[in-house]
Amino acid sequence: MSNITLKGNAVSTIGTLPSVGTTINDFALVDSALNVKTLENFEGKKKVFNIFPSIDTPTCASSARKFNEEASSLDNTVVINVSKDLPFALGRFCAAEGLNNVETLSDFRSSFGDDNQLTIADSPLKGLLSRAVIVTDADNKVVYTEQVAEIADEPNYEAALSALK
Repeated sequence: MSNITLKGNAVSTIGTLPSVGTTINDFALVDSALNVKTLENFEGKKKVFNIFPSIDTPTCASSARKFNEEASSLDNTVVINVSKDLPFALGRFCAAEGLNNVETLSDFRSSFGDDNQLTIADSPLKGLLSRAVIVTDADNKVVYTEQVAEIADEPNYEAALSALK
């Protein structure tokens, strides 16, 4: 269990992030057109999973914008935003913000959060995903993880992107 905070108040997740060197679990996440996306859809690409509770919060929106900005300069890499938000909300946000360099996928009917130990176990955010980053190489091996200690804080973009080099 990871112990994190939300505005200084203790919050727990159901476990800890996948370890560096392990293979990321396959998933079945939903895009804004209600298509199911799995690891196979991103085969052969490096992946940055930008995971957050909800796109409708300032920090989550900021991380989606920042990774979108950085994604355009990355070779053979896809940034995948993941939350429990409905696919329609994620699609609306990306369209309104002009975010074209990221995939935004919903965990609203899958086990991605549980499989990767990201689900918040208590607090008013119980059931949502914690703020975390998981980076994999093109063979789906985890090369970097960050469980953001304070949910209201942004992830360490530089460290996540450096792991791809």
